[in-house]
Amino acid sequence: MAADRDGGPLPLRPDDPGRDWTEPGVYELGAGLYRIPLPMPEDGLRAVNVYAVRDGDAIVLVDSGWALPEAQARLRQALRALDADEDRISRILVTHAHRDHYNLAVRLRERHPRLRVGLGLAEEGTLCAAQAIVTEPWAALCAQLRLGGAAALAKEVVADVPVEHDPADWAFPDEWIDAPSAIALDTATWQAYPTPGHTRGHVVFVDAARDVMFCGDHVLPHITPSIGFEPSPAVSPLRDYLDSLRLVRDLPDRTMLPAHGHPGPSVHARVDELVAHHDTRLDQTAAAVTAGAATALEVAQRLRWTRRGRAFDDLDVLSRCLAVTETAAHLDVLAGTGRLRRTEDDGVRQYRTG
Repeated sequence: MAADRDGGPLPLRPDDPGRDWTEPGVYELGAGLYRIPLPMPEDGLRAVNVYAVRDGDAIVLVDSGWALPEAQARLRQALRALDADEDRISRILVTHAHRDHYNLAVRLRERHPRLRVGLGLAEEGTLCAAQAIVTEPWAALCAQLRLGGAAALAKEVVADVPVEHDPADWAFPDEWIDAPSAIALDTATWQAYPTPGHTRGHVVFVDAARDVMFCGDHVLPHITPSIGFEPSPAVSPLRDYLDSLRLVRDLPDRTMLPAHGHPGPSVHARVDELVAHHDTRLDQTAAAVTAGAATALEVAQRLRWTRRGRAFDDLDVLSRCLAVTETAAHLDVLAGTGRLRRTEDDGVRQYRTG
């Protein structure tokens, strides 16, 4: 049986902000609400939070984890701690279509066809693109890198970063969530809000009765989410993201339940920090152009990255790719507001002041 193969149940205990947030366990956040960190091997984030909510006799999950054997085993152990198993999961509400949030939901539904998976409607283009990928999983990223003047980096990521891509991991959900909308559970009604930026169809879920917001990757406690890292990026994902932060800031403040990191007492407080960060980053980006940088690559090379302030060349290849696309997103916002001028020459976007 799966339980015997996976080992005993994980420890069930109250959440502790002083504990490593990735440590295996089932962390109780309130009546019928639990945080379950699932592993993301060889990923800088190390884990993703899956939230389990009791809904009568059933379990509803918010996000599902990456469809890795160790993550699936860890989830079964967590469910055992809740005196449940995979059959008890009635529904998985997914904040966005990145593999660490979506893929395990698809695998669970294959084993339990009655389980329903919900995903934001604006993720349909991303799933269509992912289903169509056969031999070039980095194609969309490489196209963005070439626009940013980083053609050599595009070749490097294709050569050095292998991707296991199975189109079946990107099957359509059972329900498209057309947010803003109500999500009717058996014992409660939640609200879904559209928060594009990190992806085009990202949504957050509010459980007003518990006074919590399931933030996915929209609001994270210690890092800023990547912007537009998807097969079908928006025209200006950073503009969308900043608009989404304003939307969340206008909602009642609630406890923040992020996909990576510990829960926090205030969504609003972290949103204010994120807005301030991007204001500073926009100023730094504009200053780099004023100093002579013209492409996203050239600007990215002048900026510092991660909370540790690392130089661009000290980043791993995928992080350098994300730095270029992140910089391009900031440049496009500056061009859209008139602070910079954008032109395109031989397939490379150039930026200048005046």
